[in-house]
Amino acid sequence: MKSVITCDMEGRIESFSKGAEKLFGYTAGEAIGKLRVSAFSPGEVVLQNVPLWLEKASREGEYSTKTVFVRKDGSTFNARIRITPTFARGKGRGQTGYCGVTEAIEEDVRVPIRWTTKLVKALAITRLPFISAVAMPAFIGGAYAYHYVLDAPGAFNWLHFALAVAGVILLHLGSNVMNDYFDVKDGTDAANNDYFLQFSGGSRAIELGLITLEGAKRLGLSLIAAAALIGLFLSWATGITTLLIGLTGLALGYLYTAPPVRLVARKGLGELSITLAFGPLVTAGVVYVLTQQLSPLAFLIGLPAGLLTANILLINEFPDAASDATTGKNHLVVTFGKEKSTYIYLAILLAAFLAHLAIVWLLPGASTWLLAAGFLMLGAGLLIFRHIRQYYDSRELVRSNKNTIALSALTGLATAVAMML
Repeated sequence: MKSVITCDMEGRIESFSKGAEKLFGYTAGEAIGKLRVSAFSPGEVVLQNVPLWLEKASREGEYSTKTVFVRKDGSTFNARIRITPTFARGKGRGQTGYCGVTEAIEEDVRVPIRWTTKLVKALAITRLPFISAVAMPAFIGGAYAYHYVLDAPGAFNWLHFALAVAGVILLHLGSNVMNDYFDVKDGTDAANNDYFLQFSGGSRAIELGLITLEGAKRLGLSLIAAAALIGLFLSWATGITTLLIGLTGLALGYLYTAPPVRLVARKGLGELSITLAFGPLVTAGVVYVLTQQLSPLAFLIGLPAGLLTANILLINEFPDAASDATTGKNHLVVTFGKEKSTYIYLAILLAAFLAHLAIVWLLPGASTWLLAAGFLMLGAGLLIFRHIRQYYDSRELVRSNKNTIALSALTGLATAVAMML
């Protein structure tokens, strides 16, 4: 008995033979357009081997190997698979996907998992590569305190700064894991097969079997608890204001997907909460930890970073919009539609630029480098917006997802460096 499955370039299943139904336990109706081929392999095999198999199949015309697959009921079986590229539009117009022919075998197959895969697994579960969204405003707050508030470089408490950065990162990672937990629990992730892998639709760690639902809950709460311990120490050392800012950030991050509040479903409150939690609250918190002072400027310097992070959230909502609507996840793209939401992206970008100009105006002796960082942000952002307008309803939009993340990270870094200069 052989299974024949075809998928597009992202692994979304397009055909599912009778042999596939018998071998994997899913019906064609359950698989086509609703699953990706990653559902049939153990998570660590997906991370370590599947991209390499597909790359070799594309390059060499086919690739065969022996592996372990997972059935719908969770049981595993040993198999041989042959992967070939597909060209639905003809070879002259480029590859459109893959075809996998699988048959069960009696051999004992063991797939060794490298230690580097274990590391990648941890990165995937926590979505660690996205920490720039919270690290950059922390650096901006540190640069502002160092250059504009403290009387002398020796007054800068590096231990408190390092602990503050570690605390906000742990809080961010914990919120990421808990958001995945609630999205799986309420069915949001299960309904979504249109996500851009690594950019939207969550980490997919639970779906891939990298961690269980309860394991995700324990990990998320543990990361939040670790952040809370740091926050309690810093509150003891610097004052109750630190605790209040930290608790506000925790509430916004946790309640983003947690019921019954579920800010993401509140027609813009989710995007607003992310703007605050990944911008003004971080800069104000870091500034207070270092100086025991609060000012409107301590909040304002984080606003551009928060707005750019809101645009990351917004652009990641585009591919998820149809499935999110079915589970009541009424964010801005669901509320206004994709076409109108492209202009919301532009409005947020312009607001970030205007906030940046206000910072340049209000900071005493602000360098031309800081002004230049703002204009570079605007120029790059407008190029991204042009691409979004062209591809907002296409899989080509993923390029804008990547570039929006890069814009946020590089603008934050440039702003922190310019403040130091």
